[in-house]
Amino acid sequence: MARTIRVATDVGGTFTDLLVFETDEATGEASVRTAKTDTTSPRYEEGVFDVMAKAGVAADAVGFLAHGTTVVINALTERTGVSVGLVTTEGFRDTLEIARGNRPDFFNLHYEKPEPFVPRRLRRELPGRMDYHGNELRPLDLAPLPGIVADFRAEGVEAVAICFLHAYANPAHEQAALATLERLWPEVSAISSHQITREWREYERTSTTVLSAYVQPVAERYLQRLDAGLAARDFAGGLYIMQSNCGVDSVDTVSRVPITMVESGPASGVWGAAELGRLIGEPNVLALDIGGTTAKCSLIEDARVRIKTDYWIGRTRASAGYPIMVPVVDLVEIGNGGGSIAWVDDYGKLRVGPRSAGAVPGPAAYGRGGTEATTTDANLWLGRINRDYFCGGEVEADMDAVEKAIEAVGARLGVDADEAARGIVRIANNNMVNALKLVSVNRGFDPRDFTLIAFGGGGAMHAAALAQELGVAKVVVPADASVFSAWGMMMSDLRRDDVLTLLVDLNAENADAIEAAFGETEERARARFAAEGIEASAVTLARFGRFRYQNQEHTTEVPLEGGPVTADRIAAIEAAFHETYEREYTYRLAAPVEMVGLHVVARVEIGKLAMTRRTATGRPAGEAQKGVRTVDYALEGLREAAIYDGAGLEPGMAFAGPAIVEDSGTTVVVHPGSRAEVDGFGNIHIHIANRAERQ
Repeated sequence: MARTIRVATDVGGTFTDLLVFETDEATGEASVRTAKTDTTSPRYEEGVFDVMAKAGVAADAVGFLAHGTTVVINALTERTGVSVGLVTTEGFRDTLEIARGNRPDFFNLHYEKPEPFVPRRLRRELPGRMDYHGNELRPLDLAPLPGIVADFRAEGVEAVAICFLHAYANPAHEQAALATLERLWPEVSAISSHQITREWREYERTSTTVLSAYVQPVAERYLQRLDAGLAARDFAGGLYIMQSNCGVDSVDTVSRVPITMVESGPASGVWGAAELGRLIGEPNVLALDIGGTTAKCSLIEDARVRIKTDYWIGRTRASAGYPIMVPVVDLVEIGNGGGSIAWVDDYGKLRVGPRSAGAVPGPAAYGRGGTEATTTDANLWLGRINRDYFCGGEVEADMDAVEKAIEAVGARLGVDADEAARGIVRIANNNMVNALKLVSVNRGFDPRDFTLIAFGGGGAMHAAALAQELGVAKVVVPADASVFSAWGMMMSDLRRDDVLTLLVDLNAENADAIEAAFGETEERARARFAAEGIEASAVTLARFGRFRYQNQEHTTEVPLEGGPVTADRIAAIEAAFHETYEREYTYRLAAPVEMVGLHVVARVEIGKLAMTRRTATGRPAGEAQKGVRTVDYALEGLREAAIYDGAGLEPGMAFAGPAIVEDSGTTVVVHPGSRAEVDGFGNIHIHIANRAERQ
């Protein structure tokens, strides 16, 4: 019997998830199974092989494998990349050091800028200059390059970043320098800015190039180990790597520019939420992913995921962080997951996160030596997680360690363990509410107009409480929520984004120039796919324009649908900008509009999953109930909750809170007064009770 097997693996900060989708080619019937193991840092590929073995997946039977990983973001945040040398335009050696004048800790007179990833002795200059139109003002002088290479060799440099002024407009100087460098030093890892981004802003572009060079050898070695390990297991299918733009790409392409997968795991979850929203008729979605280490959230409007190139890592209240100018899903990430540690600050206030217990030692409940209370421990103590079915019954919860950890927090607060656990859950919820407001209220959107799709190991445990606080009417918990990011990878296209700076006034006279720039960018996108054997007819293109009011600093992106840009369409494009700008900033100006850049998205379908509805027998929900347990809902107090077996739920079943749904990967908390129902695909829809109904 011929079967098609598709696999997605997602390496998170705490766990490595796997989802297997197996289809009978004769009948079309499909089955899904999942697995989860500990993430094996720093050799993340071992966790991938472990989870495949745990799920009983033979690599030689897999036809498609999508993979998301934290290897790049971990290398950046933990500073485990390689030594980098920077070659830049004469006079711009200190761009990384100067950075930007803005700082988060504004009133700190002793504020220090983040330390550059390249020390000054490894930042070198070459004479030569382009202007912002791409015209050569001074020829490039490559004579100093052999001496620079010799110095870099002596300093132990492993990767070289090349970033010249205005290379976004004309990369000729960068191309010449890169070609010469590769001839002089063929074994070094090297990358130039035009290979990553064609946007202006010198500091951001330099930072992006440096950070990509910093992680390139690390990521390349990792992907090679993954590829070799799969080959050793006779894998002959297609291997695709999840990128930060919600699409996948080939191993070869990603290995050359690995910075594009800086947020690959979170991107797949957001894309999955958008695809699920389309499937169930909910185009406006707040996506919430709560894992073991972090919570991520994003807003999806009209089934469209927002992509931006203004992305920063390491930005905190005390640090400006580092910019990365690549297409990244627009999300907010905070250090609040199941393993986030609860602590009491010097002023006697309870805090949760951002420090995490990780997988080892993990929460105190794991019994691996963890002594600090985490969000997971608090949920266990309050009965929200079943202590007798912890981690799907695979781990025996160490409740003695949980009690000691929570009592220690309570002692510092002057309260008992119960109140301390309630406080931990409330603080964690408050942190997540603030994150959801950042992607909604702060950007001109009312969260009450959206449906909350919650996933990850902890998403369903907190989602209903967050929805109550935000006034959201419905929460959707996807089937297999704990590995939902892996599901999102299976719904992704082969995708590449081209963002190009184009400075023109938005008027009818410039319509032809704008259309020509779009046409050239689209032709380059098709040509890249053609070089890989993909026909132009398989490529789908989407256009976006980036606009601003004249003399403003930042831009607003507007989709440009409806065909070529012509003089007759300029007024409609300008009106769309005014509308988008006003929604985000609450006002509009009677000022000329400038086009600052264009954004072209090129997609190729590589076989998305075709979801089929599950069979319903008409059984009542009561047949899936496996007991009753006293649960502390933190806000609504102690309640007798009906406990349902997630594996026993089927389409059409409905029940009311207080209730708990348990499966091997997650726990769904249904608060008093709320109603839950199971849709045709196995997703749980929770209709949130208003304040009066919760009494």
